[in-house]
Amino acid sequence: MLRGVARTSRRWSSSLAQDTLHHRLRTLLRESAQPVAIVTSYMPPTASKDSTTRYHGATLSSFTSIAMDPYPLVAFSLRIPSRMATSLKAVHPKSPCHMVINVLSAAQASTAVKFSRVDLYPKPFETVQYSLTREGFPVLDGCLGSLSCKMVTSWPLHDLGLFDRKAGSDVDEIGEWEGEGVASELFLARVVRVESLAVDDDDRSLRRLPLLYHRRDYGTTSDILPLISTSGSKNGP
Repeated sequence: MLRGVARTSRRWSSSLAQDTLHHRLRTLLRESAQPVAIVTSYMPPTASKDSTTRYHGATLSSFTSIAMDPYPLVAFSLRIPSRMATSLKAVHPKSPCHMVINVLSAAQASTAVKFSRVDLYPKPFETVQYSLTREGFPVLDGCLGSLSCKMVTSWPLHDLGLFDRKAGSDVDEIGEWEGEGVASELFLARVVRVESLAVDDDDRSLRRLPLLYHRRDYGTTSDILPLISTSGSKNGP
């Protein structure tokens, strides 16, 4: 009987520690502004109830550049299951591009909402202006910049044991998510082409500033001032 109590106590203690970790991590990340982007791609016919819907888009708050050399690589995560995750995992590997990452400007907070609230905006492409890349993917007007990208790979993040398995293991070994809350998948993509760049324009408006997600709201930067001079430091730029 005491053994059962001990095991229950350990599980409760572990759960409490995990909840504390999540709370403290969320608190920290809310204080750190994150760039906002929208990934756009084709909508697989099987993933859309409306056969007239050609494209799909999803707002990202986890987008980041992870390498410039030898290949420019970016990464982002998506909740699963989701239509965008299904769309990107269904791409043909030999296609030159699979998606566009639209890095939003400060003037596009409403656009970010439209692509994150499918319950309120089921057809966001009908309410925004966009052009198409040579491969036919949407480039949203007014962005800080847009990147045509090619899928490299993706990893389901609910099964961290995947990273410990030897190369060549069967991908079917990945378990289904059965826990509480939502699961995520990490996507790695190679930048093939820069489609647009606001800094090439003479516009001095909010389009030249990034859209940031901070403290559960959208904002942007003010003029960046050097707080500490590093010109005299050996480690400075």
